[in-house]
Amino acid sequence: MAEKTLLASRKFIKPSFSYLIEKKRDGGEFNEDEIRFIVDSILDKEMPEFQMAALAMAIYFQNMSAQETATFAEEMMLSGEVIDLSKITKPKIAKYSTGGVGDKTSLVLTPLAAACGVVMPAMNGVDENFVISTLDKLSAVPKFKAGIELKDFVKQLKTVNCAIVQQHPEIAPVDGILYELRQNTATIQSLPLITGSILSKKLAEGAEGLVVDVKWGNGSFVKDLEQAKQLARSITRVGRSMKRRCVALVTDMNQPLGDTVGTALELREAIELLKGEGPEDLKELVLKLGMEIVRLAGVAGSTLSAKQTVQKHLKDGSALEKFKEMLAAQGGDTSVIDDPDKFPTAKYIRKLPAPKRGYVHTINAGMIARGVQILASSSKKGAKMDPAVGVSEIKKVGTQVKQGEPLMMIHYNDESKLESALEYLRSAYRLAPKRPNPPELIVERVA
Repeated sequence: MAEKTLLASRKFIKPSFSYLIEKKRDGGEFNEDEIRFIVDSILDKEMPEFQMAALAMAIYFQNMSAQETATFAEEMMLSGEVIDLSKITKPKIAKYSTGGVGDKTSLVLTPLAAACGVVMPAMNGVDENFVISTLDKLSAVPKFKAGIELKDFVKQLKTVNCAIVQQHPEIAPVDGILYELRQNTATIQSLPLITGSILSKKLAEGAEGLVVDVKWGNGSFVKDLEQAKQLARSITRVGRSMKRRCVALVTDMNQPLGDTVGTALELREAIELLKGEGPEDLKELVLKLGMEIVRLAGVAGSTLSAKQTVQKHLKDGSALEKFKEMLAAQGGDTSVIDDPDKFPTAKYIRKLPAPKRGYVHTINAGMIARGVQILASSSKKGAKMDPAVGVSEIKKVGTQVKQGEPLMMIHYNDESKLESALEYLRSAYRLAPKRPNPPELIVERVA
């Protein structure tokens, strides 16, 4: 009898870090105790950085099972504050995007879902920033505050149903340490590390379910379609083993989304969308992601009623009102929403002429983003990006153009930056005599 008691209370013997690295390097699977020990050691700064780097590389090459990744995500989530939203009775769904050029969907979906009766906690982390983050775009609203205390975040979710704020350092702190390390060790692309990172943060924000937009293409950090599909499957599978509802859409990012790229220009486009107007590709993506959110939340049952719910709140102006309510709650001056001409505008606008006639065959969205980045950057250390500059009226794949017709309009303030930006913007376009098939915006749905 005594023997049994002794066995039951046997303590977990801490392994050495080199043993754990070796185990993963040789394709072994970590148990729950080992993963908890790894996360605690990173949090307490007990694991040296060179061994953390070796471990990240071993995981990169050997991967992790769905169970390992779920435990890893859970432990990272528990490494900091976990927001308790149980007193809010409405369904709580988060949305995550792997980030892309011209992607304004978060700006629209957060207030839109809130108008539909879904609570949308949105903390914007560094991994979601593809050139211009959602918070960069919102910073074009005068007096808007992105950094708020956790208690105020919860209060705002209760009263407004939504908030878009800066990632709080208390949320999944181990993920923050690991993200920086992954950037420095070329292990950003590791599927289990991306999956663990996304789920640990979004679930720590108090979400019961998650809708993920995995972008693939030259305007995203996932360049390969197969890898994007694998990531979508990894997130939904691990989400399920964590007992959370999860849906992912794999979407095309081989050309900018919408007609504009640039801080204030994109915000103006988001406002148009909230009025039920705006470019077709963005409308389609907002509709599809919005339908997934309201269905996952249980606000709408069928596909048809989900579609009607989303369309109704865009058309009747309630999503736009919710957007203004959210901005006001975070100190923003909402008069710019009623009069978008108050947004900063560039001193100069010029066209990028098509070098010959033909059809837009391919666009490199990453090059457009780089061109805009050059126009917006400042030589002063720590200075913000210029919110007024960017590109608009972007001609999309499949469009026919005459020689000299604008491929886009360039908005700029600084003549000295124009030449190097133009190199990227010109190189982004390939024209051909035959019309190509426009790419499918939504490639796959994974649930």
